[in-house]
Amino acid sequence: MSQDEAKRTVGIQAAQLVQHGMTVGLGSGSTVVHFLEALGERIRNDGLEIRGVATSSRTEDVAIRLGIPLVPLTPRSAPDLTIDGADELTPSLSLIKGGGGALLREKLVAQASREVLIIADSTKKVDLLGAFPLPIAVVPFAVPILIDILQREFGVGAQWRLNHHDVPMLSDDGLAILDLPLGVIRHPEQMEPHLRALPGVVEVGLFVGIATRALLAHEDGSIEEIHRTCAVD
Repeated sequence: MSQDEAKRTVGIQAAQLVQHGMTVGLGSGSTVVHFLEALGERIRNDGLEIRGVATSSRTEDVAIRLGIPLVPLTPRSAPDLTIDGADELTPSLSLIKGGGGALLREKLVAQASREVLIIADSTKKVDLLGAFPLPIAVVPFAVPILIDILQREFGVGAQWRLNHHDVPMLSDDGLAILDLPLGVIRHPEQMEPHLRALPGVVEVGLFVGIATRALLAHEDGSIEEIHRTCAVD
């Protein structure tokens, strides 16, 4: 089984967890696209009635194409279940997210949700976070000074992420995305508030204590289920 077929398998399984009448947070990423396709199929073929809260304009476009009804995030539309991807996750379900640039909206939707399920292929599971550069969403005006601060504090150079045209990227919310190659992050629960306290930083792609469980697709077709523990990485 290819990696994409494994992702499709876990996406289909995640779609089966959505129940009639739910409000569902719709995440982003390649595995989530398979989930959205399976969810759209259930709406068309099974008469499933749900409403979705999209975490990005890209997800919104896919959901509309698939006939998934959407509502904005409000106190009345807080998701019963959010299904999202991850760039890295540990056995205790600390995550790095933001590879697609939607980390602010993803965190807003996840924190408003009763339950957060992460779906990914098994290569995203790591013992410690940090091989994937840490995305940080910042006010564009603050980019030069923040790059300097991060260089002095961590000794590594943050990069303003570029789009497909090699132009500095802005998120759906008009924020710059800095990618910070920290290496091993031994205490993400301490790193997250530390980085968020820097002037100009809006959100950090560390999701600690937010995900409740995960489904990981292996290339042999098996699916590994992980539940969050109280352990700290």
